[in-house]
Amino acid sequence: MIEQRSPGRRPIPARKTSLAIRFAAWMASAGITPNQISLLGLAAGVLSGAALFLTPSLPDFVRLLWIASAILVVVRGLSNMFDGMVAVEHGQATRTGLLYNEIPDRLSDVALMVGAGYSIGGNVTAGWAAACVALLVTYIRVVGSLAGAPADFGGLMAKQQRMFSVAAVAFYLGVTPMGWHPAFGFLGGSGLMGVILWIIVVGGILTGIVRLRRAARALQSRES
Repeated sequence: MIEQRSPGRRPIPARKTSLAIRFAAWMASAGITPNQISLLGLAAGVLSGAALFLTPSLPDFVRLLWIASAILVVVRGLSNMFDGMVAVEHGQATRTGLLYNEIPDRLSDVALMVGAGYSIGGNVTAGWAAACVALLVTYIRVVGSLAGAPADFGGLMAKQQRMFSVAAVAFYLGVTPMGWHPAFGFLGGSGLMGVILWIIVVGGILTGIVRLRRAARALQSRES
């Protein structure tokens, strides 16, 4: 099999735990392919965004939707980790692996951010802006890598920070009393979800700038 996953690998400490190693080995022995795991991550990512999107329409189930969204974000994150582990550590990578690895992630990013924007307490403008920033940050990483710079997965608001931020707010909203869910007039009445989306936007822009500067320095150092 040919190794075709993202140039470089996102540093994930959990990848080195014995439980993760054993579970990846079980999936490989069970015939579960990296691409199938990537598609599971896509499904979880889209459903997490859909759950948030539906909160205004299904007020009787709003807590369930918030908690479900948080859990699905975790499922997506685990899928992102295990598809690479099965592909690389167990030699099951394919030529189409990069497509399955990257495209579902971008669709999941958009679904989660936009869904959060339309959720109760969200902010539609911030949701779409966060989705665009997520794509931009990834674009800078990919272009820098193609130009010859090391793949840069770092920054204040990389993928894992974006996912954790939205999931943490969703879980908080799902388990706390409604009286603990403030609205902020200076943000047009947005709640905590709207606030975290604007934080993601600002943090994402800073992340993009940092990655761009790192890539430029790495490429310039090769010219000297």
